[in-house]
Amino acid sequence: MAKKQFKAESKRLMELMINSIYTHKEIFLREIISNASDAIDKLCYLALTDDNVGMDRSDFRIRVTVDKDARTITVSDNGIGMNKAEMDSNLGVIARSGSFQFKKDMPETQGEDIPDIDIIGQFGVGFYSAFMVADKVTVLSHRYGEDTGAKWESSGVDGYTVEDFEKDTPGTDVIMHIKEDTEDEHYSEYLDSWRLQDLVKKYSDYVRWPIKMDVERYEQQETGETDEDGKPKTKYVTVTSEETVNSMIPIWQRSKSDVTDEECIQFYKDHFHDQEDPLAVIRVDAEGTVSFKAMLFIPGKAPYDLYTRDYQPGLQLYSSGVMIMERCPDLLPDYFRFVRGVVDSPDLSLNISREMLQHDRQLKVIANNLEKRIKTKLSSMLTDDRDAYTKFWEQFGALIKYGIVSDYGMHKDSLQDLLVYRCSGKDGLVSLEEYVKDMPEGQSKIYYAAAESAARAESLPQAEQVKDAGYSLIYMTDEADTFVVSVLGKFQDKEFCNISSDDLGLESEEEKADTEKKTEENKDLLDFVKETLAGQVEDVRLSHKLRSYPVCITTDGDITLEAERYLKSLPGNQFQDIKAKKVLEINGSHDAFSALQKAFSEDKEKAAKLAKILLAQAKLIADLPIDDPREYTDLVCSLF
Repeated sequence: MAKKQFKAESKRLMELMINSIYTHKEIFLREIISNASDAIDKLCYLALTDDNVGMDRSDFRIRVTVDKDARTITVSDNGIGMNKAEMDSNLGVIARSGSFQFKKDMPETQGEDIPDIDIIGQFGVGFYSAFMVADKVTVLSHRYGEDTGAKWESSGVDGYTVEDFEKDTPGTDVIMHIKEDTEDEHYSEYLDSWRLQDLVKKYSDYVRWPIKMDVERYEQQETGETDEDGKPKTKYVTVTSEETVNSMIPIWQRSKSDVTDEECIQFYKDHFHDQEDPLAVIRVDAEGTVSFKAMLFIPGKAPYDLYTRDYQPGLQLYSSGVMIMERCPDLLPDYFRFVRGVVDSPDLSLNISREMLQHDRQLKVIANNLEKRIKTKLSSMLTDDRDAYTKFWEQFGALIKYGIVSDYGMHKDSLQDLLVYRCSGKDGLVSLEEYVKDMPEGQSKIYYAAAESAARAESLPQAEQVKDAGYSLIYMTDEADTFVVSVLGKFQDKEFCNISSDDLGLESEEEKADTEKKTEENKDLLDFVKETLAGQVEDVRLSHKLRSYPVCITTDGDITLEAERYLKSLPGNQFQDIKAKKVLEINGSHDAFSALQKAFSEDKEKAAKLAKILLAQAKLIADLPIDDPREYTDLVCSLF
């Protein structure tokens, strides 16, 4: 029989599709099964209005058969089928979709007794994905209501044949002859039944019709013989049985009342291979201009690579039960990338390969909805289940902080309520709202201490004055905290106050006047200390903050000690020259200052040594490195 030729544009499209459109060759099985599902949908729809069909939903199925010797994979369905003319029209012209036309021809109002039919195929190219793995494709089909069948066959771009073919029952068989292996491609893997079952579970697990396959299992059987003790001998034999290998109805498509919390948790653990229970489950059933269902999970533990560049965020994306993307990152903002889950929508605008989305309005609507749902869930955990939220914060709190800092702070208003910290005098984590709510009358600032640990923050000399005033102190122990505060500026009109660098505003007018008087009286001494420590400190001054400690290090300007530490910890050398403007503050009421005064009036050399010792002590208290520990030791010993 003479071959018919694809149209020139169709031939070019086939070449592009086989070589370029699809990222992974394994997609072919998803596409062929999706077409089979569409064919069953059409006949099922017809059966609702035509009693002659003689079939109900329980009769429909898709079957996948492998013949290793013949190197063939056959996908069979008992759907509506095609006649000879439809084969020529639908399979002979690439990018013509019979399913798409069927969907267009469906009445807009189907009635209460007629279910919504989600036709998957829209572009008419999925069928040709078979040629990525097959060197010949044969289609045997019988159109429902007609007397005879038809056969379509092609080896690719060189054309196709269509002829009559005897097939007794309606439906379609797609027979793919798998290519021989090459040095670069191992096509034989698709002739492995277990491999095909994996592909069905991965891409087509939630196709609504049962997908049947022959499944091999090992069973222990008696051999008919006995051993020395008279016990029956046994052996393991391979038993093959036809089984349904897909789940059909996904858990997220079932109503909330039909799914228990335990079932949701088990689905998460099985589907995402996590041994720990999730901290929270988020169910979404949205209808409107964009309809979708989603089941999201907040994991109990961060994956080992979450904070690395290798981590691949994203939700699993389905369209009418068929997986489109295993990880779709565009559905989550980066600060919620820890969320796992699935999203299923019939309203997605897919690209021609159905592997990727067109980045359009539908996708943004879904993403915005999910972001709000996640934020709401976290807020309710913070309010109603503090233990769960504490576990969440320990694993993922850094991402919330980075979310506030990123994009020039544009997300700070939506994320600041999720921040929690440890505070002096309080058990557990405290939110900023709780801190402000518990502020005593007269407190006008949110005081915080930045250090590598809560214990270090609490021991800072500057903390004494805040505690003496009866105010609680927030301990900020993460590198990002300084930048978070810088972006926030204030919370509920209360400004943040870094006790190490900002004016605490806690001294009385009498205390201010006394400090100013002592500063004026000791101007020459302070100038001497500043000159002695030139290059190490920006300024030397008497402190408004110190109580029992002799000295402390504070800073002037935007770069704090914490910011300097963080910038120096970054890879590369681009931030190594950025330094905080350090200020040595001295307690004018401490014995150490009296000793310095006496030495300055009697022995300038000793005064210089004391100045250096006081700076070294201030650095030690602030957990800063001493430039020369040996010199410091010699200075101390020289005073004995």
